[in-house]
Amino acid sequence: MSCPICEKRKPARFCPAKGEKICAVCCGTEREVTIDCPSDCAHLISAHRYEDEHRRSLPADTPLLDEKIPQDIVYTHQQPMAALAFSIAKFCAVQPAATDTDVLAAIRALAETYKTLSSGIIYEKPPDAPLPRELYAAMTAFISEIKKQQAERAASASLKDSQIFYLLVFLYRMGLLRTNGRPRSRRFIEFLRGQFPQAPELKREESRIIVP
Repeated sequence: MSCPICEKRKPARFCPAKGEKICAVCCGTEREVTIDCPSDCAHLISAHRYEDEHRRSLPADTPLLDEKIPQDIVYTHQQPMAALAFSIAKFCAVQPAATDTDVLAAIRALAETYKTLSSGIIYEKPPDAPLPRELYAAMTAFISEIKKQQAERAASASLKDSQIFYLLVFLYRMGLLRTNGRPRSRRFIEFLRGQFPQAPELKREESRIIVP
């Protein structure tokens, strides 16, 4: 009997996503690439633990990396930052197919939109892919609602477009550092959900692990 993926090596690890045993090599190379791993898979958890101990650095050509974020921007705007993070986590809770790649694409596109807005130019280019585009629209609507609520409170200073831009850049960089770069990774999404453990809207889906 051979591994159902490579059809060469002997299957040694039970894969909850496949519902059968696969070889260790395919588990390592196809994990979060062609295999949509459940977050509670023991092999995935072990791999993520290793990644935490060996943090990756961002390449020099990373988008928005040259933007200098004001040191106090996150500290002075903790509430809107948390609200943005929650809106992303909430979206992903009802869209379980969403991956870190989708989230990062939406955040980057929205950051670039607010970069132009803060300079007085109106230019919007939502992502082409359906899921990132939906998240982009959801975040846009959420920010508009925040601005509306702030405008209704005379004593509350309204968020400027430039401030929103820096908050989005901060979230984008955080996501790049939290994810592992694999196409189906949800490390950043899981991190965001973990920041709001008591929120019923972010209740984790039932385990997809199939007992062998």
